[in-house]
Amino acid sequence: MATYDEIVKANAEMTLTPIKGKNYAEVPQRINAFRKVYPNGSITTEIISLENGVCVIKATAADEAGNILGTGHAYEVEGSSFINKGSYIENCETSAWGRCLAACGFLGGASVASADELQNALEGQKKISPEDIGKLRAFANSKNVPIENILSAHNLKRIEDMTNNDYARAIRTLREMR
Repeated sequence: MATYDEIVKANAEMTLTPIKGKNYAEVPQRINAFRKVYPNGSITTEIISLENGVCVIKATAADEAGNILGTGHAYEVEGSSFINKGSYIENCETSAWGRCLAACGFLGGASVASADELQNALEGQKKISPEDIGKLRAFANSKNVPIENILSAHNLKRIEDMTNNDYARAIRTLREMR
């Protein structure tokens, strides 16, 4: 069983990423710290839910004897960021690992949220691209849904004001329509 001092030492060796005035540990840094303290430990994942472009994953870390050290969950929406357009399940798994390892004490003196999670959240707040505007218009047309209805549902006046998060919710809503 690892000691508190070993975890503190592993945290001190992490390279932190400054974002918006705060330091964040990237998930690979947390994994490396975990491996230094628990070289024979394990980090496993389980898909809790994978429906309609929404993924929820649970990660569990255990020591070499199988004693659970911590768990973490993550939620990602397909298309809600550039990365999530093609790799939302993988991104969800990485976030779950980071939150799990934070629960085990591998923070590097930083926040529970990893640099990866914060970057993804900031990406979701960005306005959608002209290409995505075209895709949304085409998808709405294929479902015979006026674009004004989608904008109204998101309390928006113009499609150009839609964020990546709004876009992901709109696509999910359109997919669910029969």
